[in-house]
Amino acid sequence: IYDAVKAQLASRRQGDAFCKNRALVSGSTHKIYRQKGTGRARHSSRTANIFVGGGKAFGPKPRDYFYAIPKKARLNALRVALSVKKKEGMLILLDGLTTDKPKTSVMVKNLEKLGVKSALIVINKNDENLKKSLNNIPKVKLLESNSLNIVDILSYDHLVMTKDALTNVQEILKP
Repeated sequence: IYDAVKAQLASRRQGDAFCKNRALVSGSTHKIYRQKGTGRARHSSRTANIFVGGGKAFGPKPRDYFYAIPKKARLNALRVALSVKKKEGMLILLDGLTTDKPKTSVMVKNLEKLGVKSALIVINKNDENLKKSLNNIPKVKLLESNSLNIVDILSYDHLVMTKDALTNVQEILKP
């Protein structure tokens, strides 16, 4: 599970931190003063990192933090996370979850009936009304079953799934 979480969080990173080094800072590369005979320290150009306005020595550069683990290990981590949720009694199965109009208040009441404060809700197909109803509720996230991931499962207390979504997840996770 640790490797799967680490891989997902690392792959999410943007990695676009950037600093100019002495080659990229605009300014003259002319030697400030001659090398010998002044009694002062030796210096090259004003773009050197020792001067204010000079380049940064060994500053951050854009890089890719992508970290992949084998598919079998990733799927096994999902299986383990789902079984832990079931064992802890935090997995709630519903026959269906639909709404006629996008009403947040109705969904809040439904979640209160289930005794859920923090939940990841997994459905089979995207439903715009349901998405709009759940969008403004804090600590609640709606996902399609094919987008299920380890970080979201572990981030929320409860896992609420429809039976259609469960069959789809079982199909994805079967060995």
